[in-house]
Amino acid sequence: MRGLVFHDTDTRRTGTEAVTYLSYVWRNIRVPVIVPLLQLAIILCSIMSIMLFVERVYMATVILYVKLLGKKKYTKYELEAVKMDMELNKRYPMVLVQIPILVPPLYLSCPGYSKTDGEEPCYVIGMTTRISDSITSTMQTDQSYTLSRQSSLVTSRQVSVLDLGLDTFNLGNQSSLVTNGQVYKISIGAACGLSWPSNRLIIQVLDDSTNEVLKQLVELECIKWLEKGINIKYENRKNRNGYKAGALKEGLKKQYVKDCEFVAIFDADFQPDKEFLQKTIPYLVENPELGLVQARWKFVNADECLMTRLQEMSLDYHFSVEQEVGSTLCQFFGFNGTAGVWRLQAIADAGGWKDRTTVEDMDLAVRASLKGWKFVFAGDLTVKNELPSTLKAYRYQQHRWSCGPANLLKKMSKEIMLCERVSIWKRLHLIYAFFFVRKIVAHWVTFFFYCIIIPATVMVPEIHLKKPIAIYIPATITLLNAVCTPRSFHLIIFWILFENVMSLHRTKAAIIGLLEASRVNEWVVTEKLGNAGTQKNKGKSLWKQGPQIRERIHVLEVIMGTFMLHCAIYDMLYGNDHFFVYLLLQAGAFFIVGFGYMGTFVAN
Repeated sequence: MRGLVFHDTDTRRTGTEAVTYLSYVWRNIRVPVIVPLLQLAIILCSIMSIMLFVERVYMATVILYVKLLGKKKYTKYELEAVKMDMELNKRYPMVLVQIPILVPPLYLSCPGYSKTDGEEPCYVIGMTTRISDSITSTMQTDQSYTLSRQSSLVTSRQVSVLDLGLDTFNLGNQSSLVTNGQVYKISIGAACGLSWPSNRLIIQVLDDSTNEVLKQLVELECIKWLEKGINIKYENRKNRNGYKAGALKEGLKKQYVKDCEFVAIFDADFQPDKEFLQKTIPYLVENPELGLVQARWKFVNADECLMTRLQEMSLDYHFSVEQEVGSTLCQFFGFNGTAGVWRLQAIADAGGWKDRTTVEDMDLAVRASLKGWKFVFAGDLTVKNELPSTLKAYRYQQHRWSCGPANLLKKMSKEIMLCERVSIWKRLHLIYAFFFVRKIVAHWVTFFFYCIIIPATVMVPEIHLKKPIAIYIPATITLLNAVCTPRSFHLIIFWILFENVMSLHRTKAAIIGLLEASRVNEWVVTEKLGNAGTQKNKGKSLWKQGPQIRERIHVLEVIMGTFMLHCAIYDMLYGNDHFFVYLLLQAGAFFIVGFGYMGTFVAN
C-alpha cells in the first residue's frame, strides 16, 4: 500500500514538473521566436486579406453598375430575331446533348437475401440506394439480373431482384455516388423533352457505369425514348479512363456527331427546362465568336438541411457575382461542367477534353479563352439540380473543386502569360483574379488567418491585432458574399463558421494541387441522394440509422476544435476582451463537423 501511495505521489510530481517545464519553455521562446513568427504571419495574411477585400469590393462595384444600368452581357443579344429567323426559314442547327452518367462500382448489400450453406453473402453492384417504385416500373417481374459476390460475378446463379422482395438496397462503404433511382430517368426525360426539331437533335447518354444492373436500367430507359421517336444514343465505354473528361471526349468521336454544330452538357442530376435550347442556341447563332453559353443552377433541395442552405449561399455568390462579372468585363469565366452549351469548333480549337486535372471543365474553358473564344453567362436561365446533402460527399466535392484549380494554375501559368492572342489585361485577370485570389488566397486567408493565427494571438499578449484587419475587412467580405442570398441572411453566422471549417479542406486541397502531392488526381463522383426521395421525406432524414462512429469522426476537425477551445479558455481566464465568444462558437462548429453531425445521415 505504501508503495502505491509513493508511486502515485511520484506520478503527480512528475506531471507537475512537466507542466512547469513546458511553461518555462513557452516563456523563454514566446518573445524571441513566437512573436516574430506571428508578426510575419500577420503581415502576410493582412496582405492577402486586403487582396481579397479589394477583389470583392471591385466585383461588387461592377455588379452594382451592371444592375443599375442594365448592362448585363446577355441582354445585348437580339435573341427573338434569331429565333424568328430559325423558325421561319427552318434553319435549326444540329445539336448534340450529352448526359454523362458517372458511377463507379458500388457494393450494395441485399437485406432480404439469406445465403444458403456454403455461399458467401451476395451483393448487387449498382448506383441506387432507394429504388422502390422506379425499379418496379422499369424491370419486368420475369427479368433476372446477375448478382455479384463482392467483385466477382456469382457463377450460374440468376436471381430476380423482385423475387427477393426488396424495395431498398443498403449502400456499402465503397460507394462514391448515392442517387435516387429516378435521377437518371428524370435527366434523360428532361433532355428528351427539349423543344427542338427531332431531326436536328441527338441525345447521347454516356453511361460510364461498370455494373450490369445499372447499364441495363439506363439502356432500357434509352430504348423507351427511342421507341417514342427520339434520336437517342446509348454509349458505354469498356474502361473509365479520364473519368468525365474521357467520357465526353469519347462521345465526341462518334460518327454521328460530325454533323453537329453545338453540344449541350447536363450531368445526371440536372433537369433542363424544355425551352433551354431555344434560350441558349440563339446566342451562339448570332455571335460566331461565342464559344460557350452558361446557365445558372437552381437547387431543388436547398431546404433539405442546414448544410444545403449554406452551400446555396456560397454558390449564389459564385453565379450572381463571379460569373456575371467575368461575363461582363472580359467575356470569360470557368465553365461549370454542366448546364452549358458549347460550340464544337471551340472545343476542337482548344484541343478537346483533357483529364490532366480534376477540373476538366475549367481546363477547357481556359484553353478556349486563350484561343480567342468568348463566353456569355445567361443569368436569367436556370437549370434544376441537387446539392450534395451528406458531409462526406461535400468534402470530396470541395477537395476536387479546390485541388483542381490550384493544379491547373501550376500547369497553365506559363502558357497563359506567354499567350499573345489575348490582351495582357485578360491574362492578368486569369492569373491574378481568377486563379490566385479566388482559388488560392481566399482559402488560405480564411484558414490560416481566422482559424490559426488570430486564435493564437490571444496567448501572446505582445501581439496586438488592428481592428480593420481583424474585424472590419472580414465583416465586409462576409456581407458582400451573403447579400446574394437574402432569404438566408439570418444564417450568416452559421455560414461564417461553416466556411471557416471547410477552409481547412480547401486549403489542404489547394496545397496538394500546387505541390502535386497524393490525391492530386482523386476524382470521386459527388454523392446525391435524389430529389424524389427528398420530396417524399421533406424535413426528415432519409434514413434513420446514421453512419458508424469511425466513419463520422474527422480527426483534423476535432484537433482544430480542441485548439480553438484551448484558446477560448485561455482568453476567458487571462484576456481583457470578449474574443473568446468567437473562439467558442468556432470550436463548436469544428466539433459538430468533426463528429459528423452535419448534413444528412445515410445508413451503411
